Amino acid sequence: MTGGGGTGRLLRGVGPPLLVGVAGLVLWELTVTLGRVAPFLLPAPSAIFTELVDNRAVIWQVGLASGTNALVGLIAGTVLAILAAMLASRSDFLGEVAVPVAAALNALPIIALAPILNNMFESTSSIPRRSVVAMVVFFPVFLNTLRGLREIDPVHRELMASYAAPGWTFTRLVRLPGALPFVFTGLRQASSLAVIAAVVAEYFGGRQDGLGSRITSAASYTAYPRAWAFVVGACVLGLVFYLVALGLERLTMPWRVRRSR
Repeated sequence: MTGGGGTGRLLRGVGPPLLVGVAGLVLWELTVTLGRVAPFLLPAPSAIFTELVDNRAVIWQVGLASGTNALVGLIAGTVLAILAAMLASRSDFLGEVAVPVAAALNALPIIALAPILNNMFESTSSIPRRSVVAMVVFFPVFLNTLRGLREIDPVHRELMASYAAPGWTFTRLVRLPGALPFVFTGLRQASSLAVIAAVVAEYFGGRQDGLGSRITSAASYTAYPRAWAFVVGACVLGLVFYLVALGLERLTMPWRVRRSR
């Protein structure tokens, strides 16, 4: 009985988006084919799929390179954001100063930041791309974590005060567990942004081993279906990152899953 209910919920959750996606692809194919749209304007899904199959080994290889950069930057940015949020939450003054600084950091455009970092390091270094990812990831994780650390139940605060708990003990037992939902909200937002930042940063020089460099290379040779195939690879990579973040949230906080049923 339970298994049937779980299957029904899965179908209700996945079915409508899947049907809309299939209908959109069919409409796209018919529009390009019947309307005789030029490939450089919009390739047909069938042509993109053919390039996906023919270049699957290359897409896998460059996807691993971009995924590695995104993952390293995501981890670094998340750790720095949580540490900064913990520090800012201890003082109203630090919180007021840190939020505008983080917002200014978030406003830095990748198109300007990536070339500057590429010039600071060797052309074979992956540090610039990972640094760009870490900067992009920092803001959503920091902002959500800071909000979670500040939203403390007064009863918990009074209880820990009655035990004369030191600051780190209070943070470890009350602040961080209470902030976990906010941390994962920021992490889910940052997971997709990490892939976008890693791919876009690859447009501006450096090592030519990622999805972004292959997209620009294919487009420059007017191989537009192939360029779209690499774009699809980037989309799949972003979806994988998001699903992993969602899975980590459910593993870390299983009680929220049970409560939502």
